[in-house]
Amino acid sequence: MCNILKQEGVIVKRPDPIDWSVKYKTPDFESTGMYAAMPRDILLVVGNEIIEAPMAWRARFFEYRAYRRIIKEYFNCGAKWTTAPKPTMADELYDKDYPIRSVEDRHKLAAQGKFVTTEYEPCFDAADFIRAGRDIFVQRSQVTNYMGIEWMRRHLAPDYRVHVISFKDPNPMHIDATFNIIGPGLVLSNPDRPCYQVRLQQSRKYQVFNIKNDSDILADRLNHLK
Repeated sequence: MCNILKQEGVIVKRPDPIDWSVKYKTPDFESTGMYAAMPRDILLVVGNEIIEAPMAWRARFFEYRAYRRIIKEYFNCGAKWTTAPKPTMADELYDKDYPIRSVEDRHKLAAQGKFVTTEYEPCFDAADFIRAGRDIFVQRSQVTNYMGIEWMRRHLAPDYRVHVISFKDPNPMHIDATFNIIGPGLVLSNPDRPCYQVRLQQSRKYQVFNIKNDSDILADRLNHLK
């Protein structure tokens, strides 16, 4: 796949290999790593700024290290580089009684705005944010809390506006598999996890497509964009 992309003129960059099985310890927890397969989870690009997300899983605490060489290359070329406050990931950041295995219970709690992460300190994954021009949409999820959203709101103001949206989702985590802006005025929505603020999007002149029901109409609209 990389060779195909390169032949099409795409510059392919790879994160540095790291042994994620190595155990690490902070004053608040002990863990091993997970992987570094998804740069969109940890890096958010806004204009010429690269923002390193603080993350919420202990297994992903040091995941940024795999991308530091690449980020430094962009920084040396003139990009702005910001690292969000790194959470301690102490026990207080997590609801130890949260029902991990019961989907029905998670549905009820998510509808009430309750998640496994608390508001003890800011945390967020970059993949819970999606940008459309000067507007950035974000969801409160299992890995992104309101303190993290507020940090982003203040950091990006006044040039960008941050809007919180929510979905009928028992386990919200990363907005792009639920709600994706794919072109001017076009939103691709997961019908299994409908957006509670869909009328707000439509009032902003976005045409919202449910992939299961509107695939033919969507294909026609995308053809007109070519």
